[in-house]
Amino acid sequence: MKSAWKIAEAKACVAHYRKQGVNEDLALRVYTTRLLGRNPALVLHGGGNTSVKTITKDRLGKSVRVLSVKGSGWDMGDIEPAGLPAVRLEALLELRDLKKLSDEDMVNYQRGALLDSTSPNPSVETLLHAFLPHKFIDHTHSTAVLSLTDQLGDAKLLTEVYGKRVALVPYVKPGFDLAQTAAHAFDSHTDVEGLILRKHGIFTFGETAREAYERMIGLVTLAERRLARGERRVLASAKLPPRIAPLAEVAPVLRGHLAIPSIDANLADPKRVVLAFRTSRAIRQYVDGAESKRYSQAGVATPDHTIRTKNWPMLVPAPAVGQLDRFNTMTRNAVVRFTSKYVDYFARHNGKREPKKTMLDPLPRVVLVAGLGLFGVGRSTAAAHVAADIAENTVRVITDAELIGRYRPVSEADMFDVEYWSLEQAKLGKATESAFAGQVVVVTGGGSGIGAATARAFARQGATVAVLDLNRADAEVVAGVFGARGLPLGCDVTDRKAVRVAFDEVCRRFGGVDIVVSNAGAAWQGAIGEVSDKLLRASFDLNFFAHQTVAQNAVRVMRAQGTGGALLFNVSKQAVNPGQDFGPYGLPKAATLLLAKQYALEYGSDGITSNSVNADRVNTGIFAGGFLEERAAARGLTPEAYLRTGNLLKREVRAEDVAQAFVDLARSRKTTAATVTVDGGNIAASLR
Repeated sequence: MKSAWKIAEAKACVAHYRKQGVNEDLALRVYTTRLLGRNPALVLHGGGNTSVKTITKDRLGKSVRVLSVKGSGWDMGDIEPAGLPAVRLEALLELRDLKKLSDEDMVNYQRGALLDSTSPNPSVETLLHAFLPHKFIDHTHSTAVLSLTDQLGDAKLLTEVYGKRVALVPYVKPGFDLAQTAAHAFDSHTDVEGLILRKHGIFTFGETAREAYERMIGLVTLAERRLARGERRVLASAKLPPRIAPLAEVAPVLRGHLAIPSIDANLADPKRVVLAFRTSRAIRQYVDGAESKRYSQAGVATPDHTIRTKNWPMLVPAPAVGQLDRFNTMTRNAVVRFTSKYVDYFARHNGKREPKKTMLDPLPRVVLVAGLGLFGVGRSTAAAHVAADIAENTVRVITDAELIGRYRPVSEADMFDVEYWSLEQAKLGKATESAFAGQVVVVTGGGSGIGAATARAFARQGATVAVLDLNRADAEVVAGVFGARGLPLGCDVTDRKAVRVAFDEVCRRFGGVDIVVSNAGAAWQGAIGEVSDKLLRASFDLNFFAHQTVAQNAVRVMRAQGTGGALLFNVSKQAVNPGQDFGPYGLPKAATLLLAKQYALEYGSDGITSNSVNADRVNTGIFAGGFLEERAAARGLTPEAYLRTGNLLKREVRAEDVAQAFVDLARSRKTTAATVTVDGGNIAASLR
């Protein structure tokens, strides 16, 4: 591992924060914290922490010795000074003489010692940082170090690698007890450069930010070199089917079985999850291993990971081509085995060391599928990627550990204590879930107008959204603001192969599909007795057959998942109230209206609803040379006047209003075969 310290960057960081009143100590603390946090071989998703002991001014202008330590909720990779709350150091040091301190009292005391009461909670390892005398202290969960310490006989191996450069600290759950244990270990070896917390991670320290940081890099490099000298044998592979089923077909089956069942299926659908798939040569070697049932089930590489991934992954046999029914059964059985194992694990440890807890949901957060790779599982796209990142890191830790010995993490009882530790659970937050958490939405024609508004509306409600548009650049503009929850795809919905490719990509990326808004369309005009067959067929291709193609693919995926779904079609007032010279547009729209009802009729037993929105005179924000401008001009009106005066309510209908109708219909799980009118009032177009 190479040092990323750059003198010019460090100076620039100090200069930047000096303008904000931040002293040099804290500025350099920010700089090296980011260097550590941006290296996934050292820090993943909130793991690790750093601190600096410095002097600052309190509200009275008095100089105060403080410990600025990483705060809860901040990521080391992009931390700011506010993410290192200042805690009165003398107050923390007074706790060193205590024999016992509960977690709740520790957190409360630390909050009371904050210089600014609005700051985030200091790290659970704040006291460990305080009890060590050094100015700068770094803590990571280095992948290489974990491969050494997650071993049978790790003490001998660590002594071989580090000699007297580090002190070894036995595994203790983070908090007051660990702080005392680590401080005692240092007191017996005051000349060391760092501490190895067995089965947990590594601390380094120094009098400068650079010294502490580069000691971390140096000690981790020693671990990497020792691993490189291990037996470079390849983990033996199990026998696999000659041909493995495609990921796009496997993921929906898996995702359906991982949905969290509703307490009352009559009241609500199951809570769906998002999948994040990972594969590589190293991952395949691991998941296809003949001994994967042993090493993959041993436990997490460091207890901090357990709240994100649970203590072991679910194992599923390889899916063979043409045998998805068998894979469906194998997956269902795997879920039953996993949940049963988890319930037994909870029963074995609940109440043994701490007061009794309430069991969390027993479903897996990581799934290993032989022949394919691994899946992270989460109620959001972000959570799924966090689980996948940690699982990929675990593959590396365990693989390297197995190459030099036998992987052995902390005990199951210790893992339970951390998984059900209130201070760890607090990291996950207690915010109310969004209405469409865990759900994947596909919107066609999503690059502009009603489609774009609909994509944004679902994203605001917490959905993961795939935006399909003929113009990929437009789709990228819309989906780009959704971050990991957005997927832009260029797709001509009149091309059956292109639609299949698009849905397969959504399944590969997120695991499946729950809601489809078939919105893409265009308005062709002409007297019906004079219009060419070519024009009429083109209109039917886009305004009817494309809806059928999209719906067929949606139903294919939804039925594979087995958790229901929602089909939503954008029709038009032309479907029920034809206009002069609008037959080429109204005829296929009328067919699409009936198409929606047919899907409701035939797939309701699968829990799939099918509804449509009948909109008219919608302000999509696109006037120049467009449909609305033409219709307004034909009536001698401006587009604005045409939109305002053409309905009973005399209110302009916006794309966002139509989008809201789609959202409401998707939420209404007991409404199907319905058509909702969004036009401000048009009696001639009302259904009867």
